Amino acid sequence: VQLQASGGGLVQAGGSLRLSCAASGRTFSRYFMGWFRQAPGKEREFVGAIGWNDGSTLYADSVKGRSTISRDNAKNTVYLQMNSLKPEDTAVYYCAAKWAVVPAAYVPSEYDYWGQGTLVTVSS
Repeated sequence: VQLQASGGGLVQAGGSLRLSCAASGRTFSRYFMGWFRQAPGKEREFVGAIGWNDGSTLYADSVKGRSTISRDNAKNTVYLQMNSLKPEDTAVYYCAAKWAVVPAAYVPSEYDYWGQGTLVTVSS
């Protein structure tokens, strides 16, 4: 599967953004999807994930309560809605896919495919 992330940009603190990750292929509904981010000079960190079967979600503590992950299998797209953005949310955001199993969602190496990333910049 190929993943294409979009929706990043410059936003003021307190604002909102919705990131999208469009996937190619006909079996998107069987992929466990994750979102990660990487700030300059830092390691890639888990943001959240969504299952393929029941749509269950999981979030990092740093974004919990401010972010919502959803998916539209008919459009082969997963979304990350982020609200109340903070300057520390500034990073390149990546979507990732794991085929047909529930991985250790927090671990980047668990995922099979990655998108190219989209930059989110939050100004104070």
